[in-house]
Amino acid sequence: MPARSHDVRVRRIYEAPSADDGVRVLVDRLWPRGLAKTDARIDEWPKALTPSAELRRWYHGPAGEYEEFCRRYEAELAAPEAAAALDRLRELAAGQTVTLLTAAKDPAVSHTSVLRRELDPSAT
Repeated sequence: MPARSHDVRVRRIYEAPSADDGVRVLVDRLWPRGLAKTDARIDEWPKALTPSAELRRWYHGPAGEYEEFCRRYEAELAAPEAAAALDRLRELAAGQTVTLLTAAKDPAVSHTSVLRRELDPSAT
């Protein structure tokens, strides 16, 4: 059965790959600790889509607040290189399942939730 349009999922990279993951996209800038590249089964790794080091430091610091992080990250996604990478993922997601992979302990309050909304506006 073909995947519906905009079938975008978010999973932790440490979970075992699943046959229904579709295209597996690592959306973290750094390789996850303790994970062998052969075990990850990554299809794409668009580093241009990851939050800047400055934004990550701010968010994980004492002043970091999720809604403001989202606003700042969305602004970063408008930069040409990030926008092109986001367009590439939109194309992939239009015809198949795309699974965004992250090492974040809580993907619901990470950049992956912003990316998922960008790729699939119906996923709130």
